[in-house]
Amino acid sequence: MTDATPESIAQVLNETIVDGWARAMGVRFLRASKQEVIAEVDIGPEHRQPYGIVHGGVHCGLIETIASVGAAIVAIDRGQSVVGLDNHTTFLRAARGGKLIASAVPVVTGRRTQVWDGEVRDTDGRLLASGRVRLLCLDPGAELAGETAGPQQSTSLGGQAPGAPSAGPDRRSPGQPA
Repeated sequence: MTDATPESIAQVLNETIVDGWARAMGVRFLRASKQEVIAEVDIGPEHRQPYGIVHGGVHCGLIETIASVGAAIVAIDRGQSVVGLDNHTTFLRAARGGKLIASAVPVVTGRRTQVWDGEVRDTDGRLLASGRVRLLCLDPGAELAGETAGPQQSTSLGGQAPGAPSAGPDRRSPGQPA
């Protein structure tokens, strides 16, 4: 992945993420690297809550998605995948239409956990939401929710699909109901 540019990685993501939350929400990646991930979403009816403003879950999901992509790009060189452990997003200003532009940068890119800060702005540069996502780095073969961890699809980025939906580890004891 050392030869890839942030724009070429974004293009691969846009072409290969064919299902899941990012596709359903219309997320388009503009740049993706170990240093920064930038994506955009055109606001449509599917993004609004009953009062006609963008649903807070869209901001949360967008920040988690771009943080997960960045963390996955860091982890892929170690053969690892990542899953979200914590997402704290604060809603600062409402939006009804236009475009959301989200960016995330790393705070810590450790061997076991990563922390990324994200923000969502409108096209006038107004800050709509900010958040911090903490992610767990999983070694190859790690189990997650009863299956081997990692994305359910493959990309040309070394067999991993950065930004695949994340979930925390299943901590139930064997036989404990869900």
